[in-house]
Amino acid sequence: MTGSRFPVLMTIFLVAGLTLAHAQQVPDPHQVPVMDGEAGPCSVAFTVTDVNASPIYDARIRVHIEYGFAGVRRLDLEAATNVDGKTQFKGLPQKVKGGTLYFNASKDKLAGAATYDPAKNCSGTSRFHRLDGEMSQAGSAMNFHSVSS
Repeated sequence: MTGSRFPVLMTIFLVAGLTLAHAQQVPDPHQVPVMDGEAGPCSVAFTVTDVNASPIYDARIRVHIEYGFAGVRRLDLEAATNVDGKTQFKGLPQKVKGGTLYFNASKDKLAGAATYDPAKNCSGTSRFHRLDGEMSQAGSAMNFHSVSS
Protein backbone atom coordinates (compact mmCIF):
# COMPACT_ATOMS: atom_id res chain seq x y z
CA MET A 1 0.00 0.00 0.00
CA THR A 2 2.83 2.39 0.89
CA GLY A 3 4.59 1.76 -2.44
CA SER A 4 1.44 2.67 -4.43
CA ARG A 5 1.09 6.05 -2.67
CA PHE A 6 4.45 7.32 -3.89
CA PRO A 7 3.51 7.50 -7.62
CA VAL A 8 0.17 9.12 -6.78
CA LEU A 9 1.81 11.75 -4.53
CA MET A 10 4.52 12.42 -7.13
CA THR A 11 1.86 12.91 -9.80
CA ILE A 12 -0.05 15.36 -7.59
CA PHE A 13 3.12 17.34 -6.81
CA LEU A 14 4.15 17.36 -10.46
CA VAL A 15 0.76 18.62 -11.66
CA ALA A 16 0.65 21.25 -8.90
CA GLY A 17 4.18 22.39 -9.73
CA LEU A 18 3.48 22.65 -13.47
CA THR A 19 0.25 24.56 -12.82
CA LEU A 20 2.07 27.02 -10.54
CA ALA A 21 4.92 27.46 -13.05
CA HIS A 22 2.43 28.11 -15.87
CA ALA A 23 0.55 30.68 -13.78
CA GLN A 24 3.80 32.56 -13.12
CA GLN A 25 4.75 32.68 -16.83
CA VAL A 26 1.55 34.32 -18.08
CA PRO A 27 2.40 37.98 -18.80
CA ASP A 28 0.17 40.78 -17.59
CA PRO A 29 -1.77 41.99 -20.67
CA HIS A 30 -2.02 45.48 -19.12
CA GLN A 31 1.74 45.88 -18.65
CA VAL A 32 2.92 48.68 -20.93
CA PRO A 33 5.56 47.45 -23.41
CA VAL A 34 8.73 49.56 -23.36
CA MET A 35 11.17 49.78 -26.26
CA ASP A 36 14.55 51.07 -25.06
CA GLY A 37 16.70 52.69 -27.76
CA GLU A 38 19.60 53.11 -25.29
CA ALA A 39 20.65 56.29 -27.13
CA GLY A 40 19.67 59.09 -24.74
CA PRO A 41 17.49 60.39 -21.90
CA CYS A 42 14.20 61.04 -23.72
CA SER A 43 10.99 59.03 -23.76
CA VAL A 44 7.52 59.23 -25.23
CA ALA A 45 4.41 57.19 -24.41
CA PHE A 46 1.54 56.44 -26.78
CA THR A 47 -2.04 55.35 -26.32
CA VAL A 48 -3.45 54.11 -29.62
CA THR A 49 -7.21 54.22 -30.15
CA ASP A 50 -9.57 53.97 -33.09
CA VAL A 51 -12.00 56.70 -34.10
CA ASN A 52 -14.46 55.39 -31.46
CA ALA A 53 -11.81 55.85 -28.71
CA SER A 54 -11.44 52.06 -28.31
CA PRO A 55 -7.88 50.89 -27.59
CA ILE A 56 -6.12 49.05 -30.42
CA TYR A 57 -4.17 45.95 -29.37
CA ASP A 58 -0.95 45.00 -31.18
CA ALA A 59 -0.68 48.18 -33.26
CA ARG A 60 2.90 48.42 -34.53
CA ILE A 61 4.63 51.78 -34.05
CA ARG A 62 7.90 52.33 -35.92
CA VAL A 63 10.45 55.14 -35.90
CA HIS A 64 13.72 55.74 -37.76
CA ILE A 65 16.21 57.88 -35.83
CA GLU A 66 19.34 59.60 -37.13
CA TYR A 67 21.47 61.25 -34.46
CA GLY A 68 25.05 62.10 -33.51
CA PHE A 69 27.45 64.20 -35.54
CA ALA A 70 25.92 64.72 -39.01
CA GLY A 71 23.33 62.04 -38.24
CA VAL A 72 25.83 59.21 -38.70
CA ARG A 73 24.26 57.09 -35.98
CA ARG A 74 21.03 55.41 -36.97
CA LEU A 75 18.43 53.48 -35.07
CA ASP A 76 15.22 51.75 -36.15
CA LEU A 77 12.78 50.92 -33.36
CA GLU A 78 9.43 49.15 -33.31
CA ALA A 79 7.01 48.56 -30.46
CA ALA A 80 3.55 47.02 -30.22
CA THR A 81 0.67 48.17 -28.04
CA ASN A 82 -0.82 46.21 -25.15
CA VAL A 83 -4.54 45.44 -24.66
CA ASP A 84 -5.07 49.03 -23.47
CA GLY A 85 -3.51 50.39 -26.68
CA LYS A 86 -0.43 51.65 -24.79
CA THR A 87 3.28 51.49 -25.50
CA GLN A 88 6.37 53.52 -24.65
CA PHE A 89 9.70 54.37 -26.27
CA LYS A 90 12.56 55.33 -23.96
CA GLY A 91 16.28 55.89 -24.34
CA LEU A 92 15.74 58.29 -27.25
CA PRO A 93 18.40 60.89 -28.08
CA GLN A 94 17.57 64.50 -27.25
CA LYS A 95 19.21 65.82 -30.42
CA VAL A 96 18.19 64.17 -33.68
CA LYS A 97 18.89 65.00 -37.30
CA GLY A 98 16.15 67.35 -38.49
CA GLY A 99 14.97 67.92 -34.90
CA THR A 100 11.80 65.83 -35.26
CA LEU A 101 11.06 62.13 -34.98
CA TYR A 102 8.33 60.66 -37.20
CA PHE A 103 6.40 57.72 -35.75
CA ASN A 104 4.29 55.55 -38.06
CA ALA A 105 1.72 53.16 -36.65
CA SER A 106 -0.25 50.41 -38.37
CA LYS A 107 -2.68 47.64 -37.59
CA ASP A 108 -4.33 45.67 -40.41
CA LYS A 109 -5.76 48.34 -42.75
CA LEU A 110 -5.46 51.14 -40.19
CA ALA A 111 -2.59 53.62 -40.05
CA GLY A 112 -1.54 56.74 -38.22
CA ALA A 113 1.46 59.03 -38.02
CA ALA A 114 2.88 61.26 -35.32
CA THR A 115 5.74 63.67 -34.81
CA TYR A 116 7.78 64.15 -31.65
CA ASP A 117 10.46 66.74 -30.92
CA PRO A 118 12.67 65.34 -28.13
CA ALA A 119 14.54 68.66 -27.72
CA LYS A 120 11.28 70.44 -26.79
CA ASN A 121 9.60 67.65 -24.81
CA CYS A 122 12.22 65.12 -23.73
CA SER A 123 9.78 63.18 -21.57
CA GLY A 124 6.18 63.22 -22.62
CA THR A 125 3.05 61.64 -23.95
CA SER A 126 1.52 62.03 -27.38
CA ARG A 127 -2.08 62.11 -28.51
CA PHE A 128 -3.12 62.08 -32.12
CA HIS A 129 -6.54 63.08 -33.40
CA ARG A 130 -7.99 62.71 -36.85
CA LEU A 131 -8.78 66.13 -38.27
CA ASP A 132 -10.13 66.38 -41.82
CA GLY A 133 -8.51 63.06 -42.75
CA GLU A 134 -5.11 64.25 -41.51
CA MET A 135 -3.33 63.20 -38.34
CA SER A 136 -2.27 65.96 -35.94
CA GLN A 137 -0.65 66.02 -32.52
CA ALA A 138 -2.65 66.97 -29.42
CA GLY A 139 -1.82 64.92 -26.20
CA SER A 140 -1.80 61.05 -25.42
CA ALA A 141 -3.53 58.78 -27.98
CA MET A 142 -3.14 57.96 -31.64
CA ASN A 143 -6.30 57.60 -33.70
CA PHE A 144 -6.10 55.55 -36.86
CA HIS A 145 -7.76 56.18 -40.19
CA SER A 146 -8.33 53.64 -42.93
CA VAL A 147 -5.61 53.17 -45.50
CA SER A 148 -6.70 53.13 -49.11
CA SER A 149 -5.86 49.87 -50.87
